[in-house]
Formats: sequence, structure tokens, C-alpha cells
Amino acid sequence: MSNWMLGLEAVLTVDAMLMLTAGVLLGILVGAIPGFTANMGIAILLPFTFAMDPLPGLMLLLGLYASALYSGAIPAILIKTPGTPGAAATVLDGFPLAAKGRAGEALTVSLVSSSVGGIIGVILLALLVPFLAAWALSFGAGAYFMLAVFALVMIASLSEGAVLRGVMAGLIGVGIATVGQDPIQAFARYTFGIENLSSGIEFVPVLVGVFGVAEALTQYEKFRKKQEMPLPIGTFSLPLRYWAKLAPTTWWSSLIGFFVGVAPGAGGTVASFLAYNEGKRFAKGGNETFGKGDPRGVAAAEASNNSSIAGALAPMLTLGLPGDAATALLIGAITVHGLRPGPGLFEANTDLVYGLFVGLIVAYILVLIVGYAGTRLWGQVLRVPRNILWPIVLVLCMLGSFSLRGNTFDILVMAVFGVIGWLMMKGGVPIIPLVVGVIVGPIAESNLRRALVVSDGSFTWLLDPIPISLLILTVLSLGLALWRQLRSSRVSAD
Repeated sequence: MSNWMLGLEAVLTVDAMLMLTAGVLLGILVGAIPGFTANMGIAILLPFTFAMDPLPGLMLLLGLYASALYSGAIPAILIKTPGTPGAAATVLDGFPLAAKGRAGEALTVSLVSSSVGGIIGVILLALLVPFLAAWALSFGAGAYFMLAVFALVMIASLSEGAVLRGVMAGLIGVGIATVGQDPIQAFARYTFGIENLSSGIEFVPVLVGVFGVAEALTQYEKFRKKQEMPLPIGTFSLPLRYWAKLAPTTWWSSLIGFFVGVAPGAGGTVASFLAYNEGKRFAKGGNETFGKGDPRGVAAAEASNNSSIAGALAPMLTLGLPGDAATALLIGAITVHGLRPGPGLFEANTDLVYGLFVGLIVAYILVLIVGYAGTRLWGQVLRVPRNILWPIVLVLCMLGSFSLRGNTFDILVMAVFGVIGWLMMKGGVPIIPLVVGVIVGPIAESNLRRALVVSDGSFTWLLDPIPISLLILTVLSLGLALWRQLRSSRVSAD
């Protein structure tokens, strides 16, 4: 408790609270614009923290990090375009809820589950951080490869009635991720002499294209055929019994998001899809409504996405290893002040470490307050006429794709994948597996190559405890998904 009091005393200063509040407000803006990721926002603000004391500077960055992950759900729900990569799973049930006139409900669920998931993650971090370092170190290259494969195959079970098409879409996504430089030997491949492809196909333009541009093209088709009235927003006030039904999903998804976040490199996007899949698998009262507008799907995706922040901080604080791109930037913010992340940080700078814990909890409380005050404002987006809204969405998509590297080629990538996503939607091919394939492809390939190099070309590492456990779970998940599809086909035939 004395450590917590030190952290509370460090955070409740004028400088730290001002920076935390500023970070939260900026993060909501950054996350709500498609293509503007939390990592980008942290990278832009990082130089400004060098002139500050360590804790206020970290409060600015952590406030932005936490609120950007929450606000990424706003465009995911309202216009089917994730503001941040971690909100991709929120699209699955958030947008169908908005399409049913229940956008207020979806926005409220995403706000509360984001805040609760983030706070649960911080509490778990503070309680378990002494034990997490050894667990994070136990993940070798083979374990990371199987984790990526497991995440990809799990998504197949989300493709109701199209499991094999889902797997194929995932493999295409992995193929897209191989374009560019080889991760081990650094030679160019699949670039076809195009210089812009030598650094690979960036994930953000792909994400913005297959969701935002594809949905804009779909809405344009509908608009041409029939003038549509603005969608209703629905209620924002939800009864206590409603939250009681969401509580188990929020709790378990927070646990999944935290422990996936601890594994360096996995990140909130993988965590949200895994939690969504498990929430669907074990949904009380059936999972038939998942993917069609089930608030439990929104709660699962958002709680896990936000709890993964605390998980990613564990290897950073205990080992000095970044859990994701954002924590890599946070390490830079710490080391520039002459501090070194690792076990010694807990002894020499207890107030800073526990200040981070307290600051993250306060950040999520601020997210809850600011989000609640602004939720009704976000919902007004649906009242904008369709013929005005979607051209604005396209402009924002182009702006977000261009801002990533300042390269017009990324706008072309966005447009190409927008058409691909539109054709996939028309053909009934699931988009989510392709997105997940692009995410986990580099993780799977680089770690498979490393595992084979270390083992001299042998696959004996598959028999290690973590890889073999993940392999068994992968086979069972794929087999169960195919069995469910076969049984469903037989019932339909009967």
C-alpha cells in the first residue's frame, strides 16, 4: 500500500494531471480518425516529453495510448471503419448494432467495457508483474509462430458457413504480408520491380481500404438505388440488468487481452480477435446473434483490446523488452531521462512505476468521463445525410493512409484494397481473416524462420510445451469449426 500511495502522490500533481488530461483528449481525436493510430500519436508527441520530468511526460503518452484505443471503436461502430487496428474486431457487432438503430447502445458498451478492461488490466499488472517476466521469457520463436497460427485459425470459426473460405482469405492475407524484404536475409521479394513495394504493404492502408472504402462503395450502391433516411441512434441509458449480462464476457475478455498483451509482439489486435472468438464460443444462451449485432461481441473486443495495454507494459517494465510498438516508444521516453527499464526500476524508482499504474487507472476514469460526455455527440454522425457522410469518410481514409508515411502510394494501396474488400463483401468471402492474416503474417514467418535456424532445420521445437499446446488447440479449433459447418449443412438439407 505504501508503494501505491507513492504512485498516487506522484500522479496527483498539477503537471502530471494536466498532461494526463491533455493526452486523453488528444488520444480521442487521434483514435477517431481512421488511419491515425495510437503509435503514430505517441511518436509525434514523444519529442515534446524530452523537456518534461519523466512522470508528466509518460502521463501524456499513456493518456493518449489509452484513449486512442477506446476512440478507435467510434468509427468502427458508426461507419464500419476501425479508427485503430485494435478496433477491427469491434466492427463485427458494433456496426450491425448501429445499422439496427442501436448505435447509442453500442457506443455506451464500448466506452464502459474499454474503461473496465483497462482498469482490470492495470490491477492484474500490479499483482502479477513479479511473475510475468519469466513467463514472457518462456515464449521462444516456435511459441510465437504457433500463437500466430492459432490466432489465424481461430478466426475461421467466426466465418459461419464459410470456414474454408475464411481460411483461404487468411492465407491470402499472410501472402500479402510477405511482400517486401525478407525478415531474415533482407532481400526483396514479390515486388515486381516496384520500388514502393520494397518496404512491404503497410497494414493501415489495407485495413482502411477493406473496411472504410469498401463500405463507402457499398453505401454508394444503396444510395443510387434508393434514398435512405438517416439511421436512428437509439438509447444511451442501459439498465443495471443489461450490464450484469455483459459482466462475464467483459471479465474473461479482459483476462485474455492482458495475457495475450504480455507476449511481446502479439498486441491488442490479436487479443481482441481471440477474446471475441472465445466470447462467442462460450456465450451463455447461444451465440447465434454474434456478428449480427450482439453487444457481448462489442464488450469482448473492447475489454480485451484495452486490457492488452497493461499486458504490454509487463515485459517493458520487468525486462526492458517492448510488448508492442507503443511500449517501444515508451522505453525511449524513459531512457532519455537516464532511466533503464528492468528489475532495477522497481527498486530505484518505485514512485515512477506505481505512478504509471495509478496514472493508467486515472486515465481510464478520465476516458469514461470524457467519453460519457461526448457519446451523444459521436452518435450525431448517423444524422449526417449519406451522400455527405461517405465522401467525408473517403477523404479521412485518404488522409489517414497518406499520413502514415507521407507516401501517395499508400493511398493507391488503400483504393486497391477498397475494391478488393467490396468484391469480397459481394461474393460472401469474409474480410476479417484476410485482415488477421496481414497482421500475424510477419509474426508467423519471422519466428518460423528463427525457430528453424536455431534447430538446424528440424521441427523438434514443435514438441516443446507451449508450441505443442497451441498446435493441439489449433487443430481442435479448426476441426470444431468444420464439424459445426457440416452439421449445419446437414440440418439445412434435412
